[in-house]
Amino acid sequence: MTVVHPISRAWITTGGTGAQNYDEFADDAEITAIISANPHSALAVEMPHLAPKNVGTPFSDSLPDAVARLALARAEGKYVPAEHVIVLYRITGTGQPAYGLWTMVDTDQISASAGESGLVIRNEEVFIEKVRERIALFQSLDTLLSPVLLLQTAKGDELHAALAAATEAAGEPDATDTDQTGRTHAIWVVGAGSLQDELLALAGGGELVVADGNHRSLAAQTGRLPRFLAVVTTPASVAIQPYNRLVTELSMPLGELLDRLRQAGATVTEQSRPAAIPAKGSVELYVGGRTIEIRLPADPGLADVDNLDHALVERVLLGDALGLDPGDKRIHYVGGDYPVEWLVGEVDAGHAELAVLIPPVSVEDFVEVNLERQKLPRKSTWFTPKARGGLVLAQLG
Repeated sequence: MTVVHPISRAWITTGGTGAQNYDEFADDAEITAIISANPHSALAVEMPHLAPKNVGTPFSDSLPDAVARLALARAEGKYVPAEHVIVLYRITGTGQPAYGLWTMVDTDQISASAGESGLVIRNEEVFIEKVRERIALFQSLDTLLSPVLLLQTAKGDELHAALAAATEAAGEPDATDTDQTGRTHAIWVVGAGSLQDELLALAGGGELVVADGNHRSLAAQTGRLPRFLAVVTTPASVAIQPYNRLVTELSMPLGELLDRLRQAGATVTEQSRPAAIPAKGSVELYVGGRTIEIRLPADPGLADVDNLDHALVERVLLGDALGLDPGDKRIHYVGGDYPVEWLVGEVDAGHAELAVLIPPVSVEDFVEVNLERQKLPRKSTWFTPKARGGLVLAQLG
């Protein structure tokens, strides 16, 4: 039995529609600026309430505009239809190429805990309001615009080699797109035949871990989709970057915060150097022009995953010391596309009071946690390169 399938009814970009996924931004204003500069961006459909004319309008009230924009894009030839296809995917820039395969994956295979069977492992806590928005969007559009990024853990090396060979032999891509970092995203449509069969068998040949798209995968489950749009990639194609935090408002003076951390067992050391991403086992705070290294106390009574740096930040620093729930609007989750200098600048400019710099989770820790069916804290892994939205769409029904 395979859990990975061709896309029954696909829409393939002809160019100009590719976009970062909706949850990759630190500030909604960035999305509005992208849509303003390129109205054909998939973000104009995925985040209709942030299109320039809709700013301030609730998401649900903006959905009719999303439907109209997608219909117009299809009518203008921004997407062309294809049936029963998979799509080769190659991302090039600095370093080695990354490879993936656009497919549909069985939703009933998603497993979020050790007690649930399934070959697709979802690993992070989520924010339920984002899930509700994704459901409302695909129910309105009858289309999926952004994929879930899945990591093939059993046949990753074989899949990587097969995708590299297939893209090399495929000739000119059917479409290309350049992302905000200068990487080139290229796609090739593959119809029914022996190559499609071979690649599907490799892509579905072992457990698949959700590397990006936890909200989209849960939306597929909650919205009762039989299958969801995915890019199956390989461990050799990805890296995990830091996933940091900004706190816009502190609920107490800095001295009191540091005293609370010391009382909880943390080691607090002020540094005279500029703030930087620390080594595993420490986090750094940047506040009021000061850099403070913190070693947060682990709890030996908890599982290893609950003592990873991101878990300690959520539980000890933000929760116990500052009294903030993970969903508190004062916490901004800032992915690895934003450098340390950007976070420091946000604090210096008064847009936030505290930057929390956290070392990245290793790919090895990530895979181990998932195969043990444990769950990472929210927003703890920022995989790069990310699959681009608006390149391959899946029509539902």
